[in-house]
Amino acid sequence: MSLPHALLGLLSEKPASGYDLLKRFETGLSLVWPAQKSQVYGELGKLSDKGLIEITGTGARQRREYGITDAGRAELRRWLTEPDLDLAFRSAALLRVFFLWTLTRDEGAAYLEKFADHNHERLKALESIRDNAEWIGDPVQICGWLMLEYGLRGSRTAEEWGSWAAEQLTEYLRP
Repeated sequence: MSLPHALLGLLSEKPASGYDLLKRFETGLSLVWPAQKSQVYGELGKLSDKGLIEITGTGARQRREYGITDAGRAELRRWLTEPDLDLAFRSAALLRVFFLWTLTRDEGAAYLEKFADHNHERLKALESIRDNAEWIGDPVQICGWLMLEYGLRGSRTAEEWGSWAAEQLTEYLRP
């Protein structure tokens, strides 16, 4: 997934400012693709230069609202339907697990327990989103719900695995 395509996808629902887009990342897309303020604003400029989005309005303090163009919709469609899926999974957290043997048993177990705790907190936050959402069943919301469910299941599994792995490391790794 790429940030430009995520922005095009968000703007295909409705026009939005950079600030609005950042909020949408925080409340949904950060499950799969976190983005920083500088990245979002930089990409908006590039997308505008390519004619994939346009400024549809300005507000207070020169706040710009962007909308997707026909060329932007065509690019989003091309990306969504391309046959080559990038299924590569990369996780810095799990890469660290591979090298926990270089730490003491207690340090490695502490890392895994922190991993479990992080996923527990993430699970609680996602459960809160699920439980407090007003589900109206529109297509955008249904796809968001699918992502939310992926996050719930993944966080639950990661929490359980982190606790289990900490026990395994403590039991089998030499002190």
